[in-house]
Amino acid sequence: SSRTMSLLSQLEKINLDSVLGEADNARYVTSKILHLVQSQEKTRKEMTSKGSTGIEVMLSTLEVKPFNLCGGGRRASVLVTKGGTQILLQLLLTASKDSPPNEELMVLLHTLLAKIGPKDKKIGMKARINGALNISLNLVKQNLQNYKLILPCLQVLRVYSTNSVNAVSLGKNGVVELMFKIIGPFTKKNTSLMKVALDTLAALLKSKTNARRAVDRGYVQVLLTIYVDWHRHDSRHRYMLIRKGVLQCIKSITNIKLGRKAFIDANGMKILYNTSQECLAVRTLDPLVNTSSLIMRKCFPKNRLPLPTIKSAFHFQLPVIPSSGPVAQLYNLPPDVDDVVDESDDNDDGETESEVETENDDDKDQHFKNDDIETDINKLKPRQELGRPTEELRMYEQFFPELSENFQDYDLVSKEPKPFVPDANLSGPIVVPTAGEE
Repeated sequence: SSRTMSLLSQLEKINLDSVLGEADNARYVTSKILHLVQSQEKTRKEMTSKGSTGIEVMLSTLEVKPFNLCGGGRRASVLVTKGGTQILLQLLLTASKDSPPNEELMVLLHTLLAKIGPKDKKIGMKARINGALNISLNLVKQNLQNYKLILPCLQVLRVYSTNSVNAVSLGKNGVVELMFKIIGPFTKKNTSLMKVALDTLAALLKSKTNARRAVDRGYVQVLLTIYVDWHRHDSRHRYMLIRKGVLQCIKSITNIKLGRKAFIDANGMKILYNTSQECLAVRTLDPLVNTSSLIMRKCFPKNRLPLPTIKSAFHFQLPVIPSSGPVAQLYNLPPDVDDVVDESDDNDDGETESEVETENDDDKDQHFKNDDIETDINKLKPRQELGRPTEELRMYEQFFPELSENFQDYDLVSKEPKPFVPDANLSGPIVVPTAGEE
């Protein structure tokens, strides 16, 4: 016991010194502690007992910059392959059982999980299996004013939300409503927290269940209001990432039909068009214009040709318009009616809480696809069709012999047929005509 406490004291002193050359000493001390923990049950219990600072010292060692195990991408990947994610999740689960939980320990654990999370593709599944999924969510709910604690918690929730099954599970526990409490109303305080909350919300809204929940609670109008507030107050364009984060949330929510309808009803088309016009003069705001354009193109009503309305610059008049039927109904529609039925997610509207999602969804690209851009090369090639039947064109063959003659039997230099060369494989005598013979 005294040996372990001595080693922990040395390690804590090394952490406080933060000297680059102390990295080797830290590795030596931690290896000694690891040996004691692995070989002695008493030491293992002492390290994890209530009131012991052993775990805090070990986690603090990871945070020291000169030899931070999570500082670089390669080091974080090594920590993941060694089972570091599983250990940190288990420590998080154990620490959450204390009442109240140790705040410093929670901050350290979430900071580490946020760093190594992007390097572990299965962290969402591991967190769900370990029962650690809602720990971070509950901490945010209970500490909305403690920005030091909820910032790393939101960073971890953002990593968890990239897993679609986790996004649905967190949505059922009220995470969408919680995010809107953090991002609104407009304020320039704690902008780093605001940015992380928006990124987390955008990831959550990629789930159709969460998107429908947001639409039902009127959050589309809230997002548009927040975007307009930031557009008006950010005159020096210092918070472009926050404004883009709001647009990403709108982009995610308009992936479903209900979201697109709510966007149109909230006058979103006019809002994004006007704000985009004001952003055109500033090149650094091009990402805002591009994202706004994608949202507007996705939500704009679709119409079939011919268009009998002022939406088109051209008027395609049919030669004969029947007095009744679907064509007549189309021509009698008001100018602002969307006459193309959107059945993109009709089957999903009834699935309020039974959305079927798998782990393979994590690897799919969920970005909006431009359906109006043709990618099939064969369809892009113009079709060459003859103006007359082939039989009528036979009369012109004599003017274009190169299209029909076999050039292997034609001398291109003398423009005469090539001399006959007998085939050696032919049987029988070969008769060569003499001069004067025909």
